Amino acid sequence: MTVRILVTRPEPDGERTAQNLRTRGCEVVLAPVLRIRHLEEADLGAGPWDAVAMTSANAAHALARHSRRLEVTRLPVMTVGRRTAEAARILGFIEMASANGNEQALAHLIGAHMVRGNKILYLAGEDRAGDLATAVAPHGVRVETVVVYRAIAAVRLPEPAAAAVRAGEVNGVLHFSRRSAVIYLDCARAAGVLDSALKPFHYCLSNAVAEPLVAAGASRVMVAQSPEENALLDLVAPAQS
Repeated sequence: MTVRILVTRPEPDGERTAQNLRTRGCEVVLAPVLRIRHLEEADLGAGPWDAVAMTSANAAHALARHSRRLEVTRLPVMTVGRRTAEAARILGFIEMASANGNEQALAHLIGAHMVRGNKILYLAGEDRAGDLATAVAPHGVRVETVVVYRAIAAVRLPEPAAAAVRAGEVNGVLHFSRRSAVIYLDCARAAGVLDSALKPFHYCLSNAVAEPLVAAGASRVMVAQSPEENALLDLVAPAQS
């Protein structure tokens, strides 16, 4: 039986994830619950900085058309994961290090690479689950946080996705962030399909992402072994060797 998965990621990441799932034999229903707005003229501040930190590929996309892109990409960059590191490489960064984990892992990476008194430019989203500056503070490294993108919440599921959920044609839903999981629930409620939306398997990037789903009544919730996309997709359909 073909597995049909609902992908809630914003574009263009949603389509990239969908393609990965298709190569694993899944059918995909795209239902982005967030829309990314890049703040391409965000005030980065005076600098100078010793390095850059990014916790999302959206930060690299936002920097792509910024007037100070060349100045910033000359610096070393430290990222939360490989996908963000790849986006940074495409943008023009040369010296890169990836934590391959979560924000706490990135804080440890910064502590290992930087010395006390160094200053980091953190290119961030408007809504953040953690506080990188606080996490890095014990290492004596200063973090200047600049918001370069905003994730705007959808108010309801796209009708094709709502119809598939209503008909019980969705086997699983992917959740990459706690906020997007909450918005998924809100959108399903607005479409009048909340009960049906809770019934599929819910594949979550972390325990924090899973919490609102469990609280809402979802009973088939699975959490990736590590906070990376491939580990999440392995819950759905392990990659073929």
